[in-house]
Amino acid sequence: MIDLRSDTVTKPSPAMLDAMMRAKVGDDVFGEDPTVNELEAMAAEMFGMEAGIFCPSGTMTNQIAIKVHTQPGDEVICDKLAHIYQYEGGGIAFNSGCSVKLLDGDRGRINADQVLEGINANQDFKAATSLVALENTTNRGGGSCYDFSALIAMSEVCAENNLGFHLDGARLFNALVAKKETPKQYGELFDSISICLSKGLGAPVGSVLLGTNKFIKKARRVRKAFGGGMRQAGFLAAAGIYALQNNIERLADDHLHTKQIADALSKKDFVSEVLPVETNIIVADLKGRLNPDSFVEAMRINDVLVMNISAHQIRMVVHLDVSKEMVNKIVATIKSL
Repeated sequence: MIDLRSDTVTKPSPAMLDAMMRAKVGDDVFGEDPTVNELEAMAAEMFGMEAGIFCPSGTMTNQIAIKVHTQPGDEVICDKLAHIYQYEGGGIAFNSGCSVKLLDGDRGRINADQVLEGINANQDFKAATSLVALENTTNRGGGSCYDFSALIAMSEVCAENNLGFHLDGARLFNALVAKKETPKQYGELFDSISICLSKGLGAPVGSVLLGTNKFIKKARRVRKAFGGGMRQAGFLAAAGIYALQNNIERLADDHLHTKQIADALSKKDFVSEVLPVETNIIVADLKGRLNPDSFVEAMRINDVLVMNISAHQIRMVVHLDVSKEMVNKIVATIKSL
């Protein structure tokens, strides 16, 4: 079975498993797991930021960041398709007691003018705007990437208005490879960044939240309160180290494979639109003789798993466990429908 439901379905390679088995471990809650410490320092250095904290999931790193940046009653600005709003269980309200200002961006991407307009006036009857949160690449936007000039402009708006600036970088490495950008460029702009190790990079578990030493010190307290303190987590951190050292540049292969699949899909009469493909995600609108449910079933019968994400859209995500031969089979299956 070829699984295109998400890039979270990857399995550790033999080399990654070997690195995990050889990991030196300790009690991370005591700060004594050397492999966790190594991963956190490596990620922080990569982005030119002061410190990092290893967590079980990207949802946790995002929610910790929101909690540290805000006070109950504050408001968070984000796109209406943002993962922190759509797919994190109402955590902004549940964990931080904050409201959300949803902006209608372009495939999940907002701009500086929208952010400026979305900031609430400093009045007692208004929620205090305290944080702008972006997602790059955008999941529901079909893996779209921000232009770096747009990020700079929003960073300036946040600085001028004393707002925190957080990046949900669940698939940031896909954007870095696609746009030929560097991690340090992002570290210079954002107050906090969440990077995921268990999607395109292929680790089984975990994300790292990056920020200043002061920010990460607060994040450790919040992580503990959220139940995210881990003990001998070095076995998992070793997979993250391996992923950062070995699985970034190969993301370009996933992007090529994604375009090949999207090209086949765009030629079918039951597809009304395929969102522009920039990285490893395909989002397509269906019409006519196949709806999302029937398309998902037709692909499943042919041993390919895909997702329907709305009444009219399907999503396909390519990852390191999808080989060139598998791509050929996927394309052939689509052509046969």
